[in-house]
Amino acid sequence: MAAPGRMRLHPHALALAALAACAAHAQEGATLVAQNLHAPAMNEVVVTATRTAQPLTDVLADVSIVDRETIEKSGATGLADVLARLPGIEMVRNGGPSTTTSLFMRGAETRFTAVYVDGVRVDSQAGSGGATWEALPLSQIERIEVLRGPAAAVYGSDAVAGVVQIFTRKGEAGVSPYVGLGLGSYRTWRTEAGVSGASGTVDYALGLNREGSRGFNANTKPGSNPDRDGYHSTAANARLGWQLNSAHRLEGTLLHSESNSGYDTSKFDDRSLHRLQALGLHWQAQWSENYKSRLSITDSTDRYETTPSPYLTDTKLRGYLFHNEWRLGAHQLTAALERREDHLVNAPVDRTRSQNALALGWGLRQGAHTVQLNARHDQDSEFGGKTTGSASYGYEFAPRWRATASAGTAFRAPSLYQRFSMYGDSSLTPETGRNVEAGIKWLDGGSSFSATAYRNNVSNVITFVGGPGPCPGGTGPYPGCYASVGKARYQGLTLAASHQIAGVRLHGSIDLQDPKNLDSGKQLARRTKRHATLGAETRLAQWTVGGEAQLSGRRFDDAANQTVLGGYTLFNLHASTRLARDWQVVARLDNATDKHYELARYYATAGRSFYVGLKWAPQY
Repeated sequence: MAAPGRMRLHPHALALAALAACAAHAQEGATLVAQNLHAPAMNEVVVTATRTAQPLTDVLADVSIVDRETIEKSGATGLADVLARLPGIEMVRNGGPSTTTSLFMRGAETRFTAVYVDGVRVDSQAGSGGATWEALPLSQIERIEVLRGPAAAVYGSDAVAGVVQIFTRKGEAGVSPYVGLGLGSYRTWRTEAGVSGASGTVDYALGLNREGSRGFNANTKPGSNPDRDGYHSTAANARLGWQLNSAHRLEGTLLHSESNSGYDTSKFDDRSLHRLQALGLHWQAQWSENYKSRLSITDSTDRYETTPSPYLTDTKLRGYLFHNEWRLGAHQLTAALERREDHLVNAPVDRTRSQNALALGWGLRQGAHTVQLNARHDQDSEFGGKTTGSASYGYEFAPRWRATASAGTAFRAPSLYQRFSMYGDSSLTPETGRNVEAGIKWLDGGSSFSATAYRNNVSNVITFVGGPGPCPGGTGPYPGCYASVGKARYQGLTLAASHQIAGVRLHGSIDLQDPKNLDSGKQLARRTKRHATLGAETRLAQWTVGGEAQLSGRRFDDAANQTVLGGYTLFNLHASTRLARDWQVVARLDNATDKHYELARYYATAGRSFYVGLKWAPQY
């Protein structure tokens, strides 16, 4: 259990530390990007910022890129663990892997981050909504793009604080099989196998992963079941592409995961059963040198069940997107039509809603100037229309230096549970955000520095308010209802840097933030005002070795700021080498000092833990 004492992270000390020790790896040339969480190479392409492929040098948004090799060496047990190592992101988990996980981007609520898997929207309409991070299988992920800052003018509802886009493996020429096995502390085990490749006009990628752990006692509250809360899960992915001709391509994607994990909210062996599935069918067409389009039909399911306490919620999302892109000299124009359909079954709720949208964009890169404008109108079947917009400008005031400024509006539609459950209010309207930010960036090969200041004011925040019922959306005297009563402000400064010195790759990021409830003046629960990541990696003989420190200041577990969660510092180590041309071993030591800390009151976190994995993948 974390001590109630406060871990002080002085802003000036942190800033000096970030500039002195900055992002991760010691390889050279093309492998530079694969080893670095914070500084992709200048020729890297990003698609999340505008839903179009853009060179990183043209992107005005604050983005991070993570690839598969970085994931494997990170020591992470879940997707949220990987993201928590990036600038601007905090993670809270109620116990071990596969338990309820929250991700705060720039201090904002989980539901304010839009999540996509191969272009398929993933979200839950139960409770307050938002992606269920614990259900997204890390083993099947090939690449992650993280966009910090509102993007509702591109994606519509949900993207109030940012967007996380997940990509699974894509087949390339030849045949590339792999098999992996790993063992670790808490009787953790992991097996994986897959194959990818391409022949002629067809490419494919298939993968399967099974893993489990005996775990540890997640709930330390007196009176709860003291048993170990382990988990086991199965995940699979499939991606099939067909290049019909030089101008047209069809692609289908599938991601499926199932998990069974312990969480113990009582004296019983409580289990949560989670199933997530994301399906996508995409047609890409290059009609001319300057015009191309993409038509997508997507479907996702998020099913959550508990036992022995009977509870079941099932969210189904369907999406249709027709995206068009024109390039006219230095100008890039986009236009998209999108329809989204949400359905929730959570007895007694059985409701559906839809949103139809038109989105327009214009980008310009000319000389030292870069401009990006976006606007979108969403028409909701329940609450009517909502229009959002964003404007960004970048100026290269010196070689490899750019100053940026942007402003944007965003919204999050109330979840179907918030509106129609026994605790709901059918008259709830969207939460709305107004964001302004300014930044400075330097990028030179694999070295980088960035500083971004932001302020995001969110109105109409939906919270659960205690009191007698009945609620407007339900029947009976229930102890509280959802209501639009809050205002919040998320503001802060993010510093990130990376550099290589004498064969050692350094990386670091520091966040100084103030996530605040403007109505009460209190710090928002479970979010700190200061957190940082500092790391280094190098080559020793035939080994790639690295270390990382994760630092976090104190937080409060409750909205009233009465229960303190102490600050902490974690040290993680990793090493990898090739035993032979086709064999690679990876070893990790997480929480090396066996630090006891809590991310949520009465929920334990893992102590010192070790993991070693062996992988066979032919190198042709």
